[in-house]
Amino acid sequence: MQALNDTPFVPQDRGTNRRGFLQTGGLGLLGVTGSVFAGPLNVVDAAVKGQPGRIKRCILLFLLGGPSQHSTWDPKPDAAEEIRGAYKPIQTSVPGIQISELLPETSKLMQHIALLRAVTTGDHAHSSSGYAMLTGQPHQPTNREGANPGAPNDWPTFAAVVQFLRRQQPHIMPPAVRLPHHIFNTDQSVWPGQDSGFLGVPADPWLFRCEPTSADFQVPEFQLHRDVPDARFGERRKLLDHLDRRLFEMDRTGAFKSHTDIAHQALNLLGSKTTVNACNLALEPAASRDRYGSHPFGQSVLLGRRLLEAGVSVVQVNWFRSPDEPPAAPCWDSHADETRRLKEALVPPLDQAYSALLRDLIDRDMLQDTLVVCMGEFGRTPKFNARGGRDHWGHCFSVALAGGGVQGGSVHGSSDKHAAYPVSGVVRPHDVTATMFDLLGHPPNTEIHDRLGRPLPVSRGRVIREILS
Repeated sequence: MQALNDTPFVPQDRGTNRRGFLQTGGLGLLGVTGSVFAGPLNVVDAAVKGQPGRIKRCILLFLLGGPSQHSTWDPKPDAAEEIRGAYKPIQTSVPGIQISELLPETSKLMQHIALLRAVTTGDHAHSSSGYAMLTGQPHQPTNREGANPGAPNDWPTFAAVVQFLRRQQPHIMPPAVRLPHHIFNTDQSVWPGQDSGFLGVPADPWLFRCEPTSADFQVPEFQLHRDVPDARFGERRKLLDHLDRRLFEMDRTGAFKSHTDIAHQALNLLGSKTTVNACNLALEPAASRDRYGSHPFGQSVLLGRRLLEAGVSVVQVNWFRSPDEPPAAPCWDSHADETRRLKEALVPPLDQAYSALLRDLIDRDMLQDTLVVCMGEFGRTPKFNARGGRDHWGHCFSVALAGGGVQGGSVHGSSDKHAAYPVSGVVRPHDVTATMFDLLGHPPNTEIHDRLGRPLPVSRGRVIREILS
């Protein structure tokens, strides 16, 4: 089975032409790093009106690789050891709800958390099941590892839809951001379901590719190249404005105007103190940084919180692979030696960062209007394999939601005695996205349009009202 890798993907050079110039935005001409602005060019006009949401913002913590439900949110203490594993459940702050003993700090905050214990994709491949969880749409076909973006699997990711619906908001920060890396498999194939899909470049969630634990941490997209001083940057911007006017006169599709809007937003971000400060973790008190943990996930979650404060509507924080992880079982993809990996490398950083985020949002009076979603692409098999690990399992796993609009201390759905299959309260990916959209003020029947102009609802799922307050 394939393991995961977050090594940056370098696309092939497709040559320079007018369309290519529009896609790169002329930003290379200015000396601006372009990974955050890259994306397919397709302009779709959708007149969509939102309504007041119960929350203002959402942060999605994506546990790349697929965490074990048995050793996180759905322990099975009465099962045989080859099913339940080595770790016991502990009581939480809510009587009757138990979670894994590896989550001691999170257990104290259960009154703010709702658990979905019967989530299912029926898909056991990272790429295709990940697509389903990030978009709310099943991949065609299912169980397809190494699947690449593109039709027919070009539904926009959740963050992209929010980016698109809120693209006109009067705020310097983009509506949606992903960090610190894109998601890739070991064969360098980028997962589908992470970008704007058929919505095109106006909806691409901005990718902040960064190393937040490094001493000289910075988001490269907000830095000029070293060989581009301010004076040269000014001259290049004048040239770009001139080219903009000429190309705009030739454009008949509206594509260039869309590109120009994004280019100007990028340029505004370069000079924005709001942006620079939001991404400057050195401004965070040392005690706060320590609370989240010095590991990449903790500092990425902290950066995510700062971006929410700066006005970003949706932040997706991806767990990513560190250099010292085993190549056959990186991230949460625990095909081998799961018992040790869970205790030493996986669950403690999650417990630390997740609990720190919830407490931080409470202290800042933000939790009541912030949705915190914690999920992976699937769960793990009920039984251990011969290598002491668990394999991919899309039939039944758990998702945790906390914060605004959520009835904390609740559990919806249940799994069987082995946490293998749902028994009640089945939830599918489109139900999760429908709930997230609805809380943000975009009901599931909100329409977007595909490349042919056909109206489509943002989600065909059911809002999970059983866990809403």
